[in-house]
Amino acid sequence: MNQPITLRQLRYVVAVADTRHFGRAAAACHVSQPSLSAQVQALEEMLGGPLFERSKRRIILTPLGETIVARARRILAETQDLLLAARDQAAPLAGDFRLGVIPTLGPYLLPRLMRTLRRTYPELRLYLREDLTDRLVERLRRGELEAALLALPVEDPKLDSLPVFDEPFLLAVPTGHRLARANRVTPADLSDETLLLLEDGHCLRDQALEVCRSAARTQEDSFGATSLSTLREMVAGRIGITLLPALACTAPTTADSDVALRPFDAPQPSRRIGLVWRRGAARRGEIEMLAEFLRQHLPEGAVAIPQDDAEPDR
Repeated sequence: MNQPITLRQLRYVVAVADTRHFGRAAAACHVSQPSLSAQVQALEEMLGGPLFERSKRRIILTPLGETIVARARRILAETQDLLLAARDQAAPLAGDFRLGVIPTLGPYLLPRLMRTLRRTYPELRLYLREDLTDRLVERLRRGELEAALLALPVEDPKLDSLPVFDEPFLLAVPTGHRLARANRVTPADLSDETLLLLEDGHCLRDQALEVCRSAARTQEDSFGATSLSTLREMVAGRIGITLLPALACTAPTTADSDVALRPFDAPQPSRRIGLVWRRGAARRGEIEMLAEFLRQHLPEGAVAIPQDDAEPDR
């Protein structure tokens, strides 16, 4: 009689699929490599075929392995949801909560909120993952994050989202620049200016292009900055101009005295920030509580979307 498949075996198989290496998978699971290999082999025997092609150079999933790993991810995610749903009934926003955040937002928003968040929800242990949108979305799909703060919209049928706030863009120009003397600017004012951008993969890059492509020249083929602070330093060096989200403009930098920030005329270009989570996740109620906490404690520069207006996007 066959033994039942265990969650431990499913976790080990997923770890091997993620790392493509039995040794690294064993380390990630905090077990010895022989123990992990034995459990994977036992599962393969139960399923009637190999899940991985093994060689000294690399590990490749077989067609059976692709199917089993995809199902294993769903089973493990549902199991985690089951545990979290029970915990939610006892104490909402308590225990471990894994939150993703994009790098153009996290350093400028979360440090200002953490002390109040800990005071409001003392049993919450918040683990932050800062990464680009595409990688955070993939982690959400795989159940590795409870939620993520992303620029909306996020088009994915497996995910739900809830708008939280709007963040206007400001124009950053070198001091002494002709636009530094303007009270407000428009996209048309950027004609013939060189627009500095973040590198590919940052959603802010696409948003800046959407606002300014018709007017400004871009450096998109020759250079892409890796951070907003780098963009500010380049503006200070008179290499070009850029768009910055409002929350990032209140963070002090060494370039402050050499950079002038100007608001746009109405309607102000902005980005909408929301919480995104895996559809059907058990902690939706807690995610909505977190969204309301953020609305109530936003720093200056962000505009909260009233709860009555913030319908989940599906």
